[in-house]
Amino acid sequence: MVDKRESYSKEDLVASGRGELFGENGPPLPSDNMLMMDRVVIMTEDGGKFDKGFVEAELDIRPDLWFFDCHFKGDPVMPGCLGLDAMWQLVGFYLGWLGAEGKGRALGVGEVKFTGQVLPTAKKVTYKIHFKRVINRKLVMGVADGEVFVDGNLIYTATDLKVGLFKDTSAF
Repeated sequence: MVDKRESYSKEDLVASGRGELFGENGPPLPSDNMLMMDRVVIMTEDGGKFDKGFVEAELDIRPDLWFFDCHFKGDPVMPGCLGLDAMWQLVGFYLGWLGAEGKGRALGVGEVKFTGQVLPTAKKVTYKIHFKRVINRKLVMGVADGEVFVDGNLIYTATDLKVGLFKDTSAF
């Protein structure tokens, strides 16, 4: 039985990376530096732009985050692919929250638009995931649109984020 809370702390998200939050067969989040959020503010089975589920999560920005030191020297910026990965992470996390089992894998994205950047002077990144469809049969897959905000300003959008859960990833 999944503990379906509306919000999750950093400690909860780290526990997910160890496979402790959604059980041994639930999808874990990435751990350590690849966990791209500090908390999930809200998760609902309805709501969002399509009224089929919504997730909002946040990442606190600090100038000492690992990617600022290497992307780019003298011109630090959070890689856009990390924001995209965060959105995929949240789609998979939501599937686990619904009780689905398996290992999460990103399956694609329709379109991504970058209209801003995350600099070390920023304070907070907010991710908003609007579910369009959840398939929970032999195939388990979530499809959602996502938005990334920095300090309240929209800077990325993504359509048709797709994440699947797989019991066996050896042939993937």
